[in-house]
Amino acid sequence: MHRGDVWDADVPGVGQHPVVVVTRDTAVPVLQSVVCAVVSSTVRGHRAELEVNAEEGLDHHSAVNCDNLVSIRKHAMTRRRGHLGPAKLRQLDAALRLALDL
Repeated sequence: MHRGDVWDADVPGVGQHPVVVVTRDTAVPVLQSVVCAVVSSTVRGHRAELEVNAEEGLDHHSAVNCDNLVSIRKHAMTRRRGHLGPAKLRQLDAALRLALDL
């Protein structure tokens, strides 16, 4: 499991849903839970979201919503779908900075 991986996960209060791991790679091996951004099929086009599609392992055009971050236990991550490439990771960083007001 790595930062930028797209997984199906059992999201608390939501159920089975795609997510993107945003926890830094050096912390993932030592944690029981990782911070993830929820992926939604609703694309609003705001700056705190990142558009993704089949290239990243999704079934249809979607958005990573960086305003919707959740902590998920690693054992609740059920299937790896794909990974964000370098350009998408840079876009994720920018969306997280905006969403978290950093």
